[in-house]
Amino acid sequence: MVLSGFVSDMRRSGNGLPLLVCVIGALRCAFSVNAPMLIGFRFLLGILVGTASFVTPLYISEVSPVKVRGGLVSFNGSPSPAASSSLLPGAALAIGMLSVPPHPALAHGTTTHRRGAPCAATAARLRPRRRHRPRDGHTTQASKKEDSTRVRDLLSPKIRPLMIIGLGLACASCFVGINTVIYDAPTIVADTGLTNSSSITQTVFVGITSVVFTVVAELLLDRVGRRKLLLTGTVRMLLSLILLDIYFSSSMLQNQAGYLALLALLIYIASFAIGLGPVFWLMISEIYPVEIRSKATSVSTLGNWAANFLVAATFLSLGNIITRQGTFFLYAAIAVLAFVFDLAKVPETKDRKLEQIQDDLSISDDQPTKETA
Repeated sequence: MVLSGFVSDMRRSGNGLPLLVCVIGALRCAFSVNAPMLIGFRFLLGILVGTASFVTPLYISEVSPVKVRGGLVSFNGSPSPAASSSLLPGAALAIGMLSVPPHPALAHGTTTHRRGAPCAATAARLRPRRRHRPRDGHTTQASKKEDSTRVRDLLSPKIRPLMIIGLGLACASCFVGINTVIYDAPTIVADTGLTNSSSITQTVFVGITSVVFTVVAELLLDRVGRRKLLLTGTVRMLLSLILLDIYFSSSMLQNQAGYLALLALLIYIASFAIGLGPVFWLMISEIYPVEIRSKATSVSTLGNWAANFLVAATFLSLGNIITRQGTFFLYAAIAVLAFVFDLAKVPETKDRKLEQIQDDLSISDDQPTKETA
C-alpha cells in the first residue's frame, strides 16, 4: 500500500499498473486448481483494490474543476474484483487508462523532460482558457521536491497535523461499524425474527439505500460543503446506532417491531453514504500538499483498510463477549468521539483550490529551496 504511494507519483502509471494486475489476477483466479493458488491470486487482486482505492480519487481531485471536485471524487467507487468476473471491467479500464494523460501538477520542475513535457501538455488541454504557469511557487517547488520526498517526511511538524486528520477520518469511517453492517446485514436482519430468505431480501434495501444516498452526496458535497455533511451524517449515524442498541436490548421490540431494526439500518447506511463515506476519500485527496500527497494518501488508505480488517474480524467475537446491543453501544460511543474529532480538526475545503487549501491550513512551503537559497 505505502509502496503504491511512490508509484502513484506518476499518477497515470499509478492507475494503469493495478488494473493490469487485475486482469492477470482475474485470469489466474479463474483457472486456479486449488485453494492456495486461488488465495494467492486473490492477494494480487487485493493490490488492485488497495492501490486504485486512493490513486483514482487522488487523480480525479487534482484534475477536477473546483466547483465540481467533490461530486466527481465521490462518484468514484473502490473496485471489488471477484474471481473471473473482474476480468472484463479490469481489461476495459486498463485499455481506457492508455488515454488518461499524465497529471498537470508534475508539469513544472520535473526531473526529466520525458515526464515534464506530457504533463505540461495535459495542463494546457485541461485548462485551455488560461496559460498554465506556476502559481505562487506551489506547484513548481512541490514538483521539484516530489521525487526526493520520503515516508518519514510525513512526520514533519507541518505535515503531522494533516496526517492526524487523514488517519482519524480513516479509522472513524470503519470504527463506527459500517463494514459490519455491509458484511453482516443479513445476519442482523435475521436476528429481528425474519426468515433467512426474507432477511436477504430486506438486505437488498440496504444496498439500494447506499447507492441512492451516494448519488445524493455527489450532488450536495459541492453545494452544502464537506464539513456540514460530515457532521450531520455522523450525528444521524449515532442516533441510528442508539436505536439499534435499544432495539436489541428490548425483547418486546424484537417481538413486535422488527421493522425498527431495518429502519435504523437504512438510516445508518444513508448517513454514512452522505457523510463519512465520501468525505473521507475526498478529504485525503485535498488536504495534503502536492509534494507528499500520494504518499500521505497511501498511508491514510492503509489505515482505513487496517481498521476495516480489525472491525470485520472482531464484530462476531464482540457480539459473543458484550452482546449484540453492547457492540452497537460501543460503535455509538465511537461515533461520539468521531463527531468531536470532526468538529475540532476537519476543515472545510469547499470552493477552494488545492493551493488555497494548503494556504488555509498553513502548510505551504514558505522556506527557500536549495535552488533559490
